[in-house]
Amino acid sequence: MSPDPRAAAGPVRVAHVTSVHEAHDVRIFHKECRSLAQAGYEVSLFAPGDHDETLDGVRIHVVPPPRSRFERVARTTPRVALAALRSNARVIHLHDPELLPWGLLFKLVGRHVIYDAHENLPKDIRTKHYLPMWLRRLLAAVADLAERTCCACFDGVITVTPGIAVRFASRRTVVVRNYPRLEELPAGDAPPYAARRPIALYLGGLSVIRGAREMVQAIGRVNGSVPPELWLAGRFDPPPLEADLSRDSGWARTVRLGWRSREQVRAALDQACIGLLVLHPAPNHLDSLPIKLFEYMGAGLPVVASDFAAWREVLGDGGLYVDPLDVGAIAGAIQWLLAHPQEAERMGRVGQAAVTRELHWEREARTLLRLYERVAGPARATAS
Repeated sequence: MSPDPRAAAGPVRVAHVTSVHEAHDVRIFHKECRSLAQAGYEVSLFAPGDHDETLDGVRIHVVPPPRSRFERVARTTPRVALAALRSNARVIHLHDPELLPWGLLFKLVGRHVIYDAHENLPKDIRTKHYLPMWLRRLLAAVADLAERTCCACFDGVITVTPGIAVRFASRRTVVVRNYPRLEELPAGDAPPYAARRPIALYLGGLSVIRGAREMVQAIGRVNGSVPPELWLAGRFDPPPLEADLSRDSGWARTVRLGWRSREQVRAALDQACIGLLVLHPAPNHLDSLPIKLFEYMGAGLPVVASDFAAWREVLGDGGLYVDPLDVGAIAGAIQWLLAHPQEAERMGRVGQAAVTRELHWEREARTLLRLYERVAGPARATAS
């Protein structure tokens, strides 16, 4: 067994590990890792990426991105896990279900382990429509049991919503929501709302279940003296979906931005006048709190959102709610906001005020730091 790293003096070493998310992931790097580094922890991040670097006090160690799901499980996962083990970190923070077995190994060699449940795993498996229904149900049940069993052995569990948190032991589970950092709110030089072009913006992964098809079809139905545009900032999953959507008439008004850095996301938010969030009513979406929702709100954009109770509770009067499967309803909501710019701007201010007042990362970071202090002690340990 490795020497217990808890006996060492100096900064507490922390390793964040992911085989699924890229190195500059918003939640993992920009929020959690940076906040821990700012608090004095010695933070390393092991993730797929292009090159090693140190940003904002976080040491990023990369492995080659996987070219398939099989390669991700067979090669990427053991690479990032073993690299984290060699780092001799006191706390190892896992971000993907496929790392759960490695978490048990980390516990066996004396490390503290925290698991970050980004989504409801059993519900997510039930949305895998490429699998037969009977297999989805079986895999969901097995995954539920495996995830909860492993987490019972870990030192802490983090979830993004209360709905996910109820699946785990309450005494070691905390909710750390995907709220935006206050530093990401619009600067004083952001264009005034009235001066913005008719752009409806979507941030994040682009898939059928996330409303990619409905957004493209809807923008083609919106009329106006200046034709509106749909800006898509994210990657298509699967990649052939892009070619499929290109055959729709709305594609002529669609601008594909691809993956965007945080600075580029900020620029896109400053130019758009509407945020789109029309995820399908899949079980895993109904009680989700996507990062993009709070980014739209923080940027002062009115949101066209799926009519989910959890989103109504957060967004309130900051947007319009639609059936995400109804292309006409989505087009009508975009049309209405473009035709009523003063009311649209008022909705955007409602959302922005909520973020400024309470729905911001700085509050969530305190919860994260309290968990770390309980699990591993203060950021700077003293010799025992």
